Amino acid sequence: MPSRRRIDPIDGAAAVQACRAAGLDAAAPPDVATAVRWTLEELALAAPGRAVEVRVPPYAAVQCLPGPTHRRGTPPTVIETDPVTWLRLAVGEVSWAEALRDGAVLASGARADLSAWLPVPAAMTPSG
Repeated sequence: MPSRRRIDPIDGAAAVQACRAAGLDAAAPPDVATAVRWTLEELALAAPGRAVEVRVPPYAAVQCLPGPTHRRGTPPTVIETDPVTWLRLAVGEVSWAEALRDGAVLASGARADLSAWLPVPAAMTPSG
């Protein structure tokens, strides 16, 4: 089942751009929240499925990537990171390998690799 969109793409792209303009570390919390939620939605749309859960507390979590469907409890593959690291990954400021190496991402399970899906293409352009 495809992911359900909740953030308007125009609003999501604007939030990403506001975060980038302010500096990801100094962006306003409402912009960070919207940017995180929107880029996670974009990831789930690009990589539909329920095999991997990507968590960016306290803002959002999505299930994505094809594979065994997960329905209850903790999924077998979980990826978790903080909002700033997630946005850096989403916009291409840091690579998946760098974030893993630096311990900025916790990833467990056989499918815990988002390198093929990052950066999130819609987050790379000013218009989304």
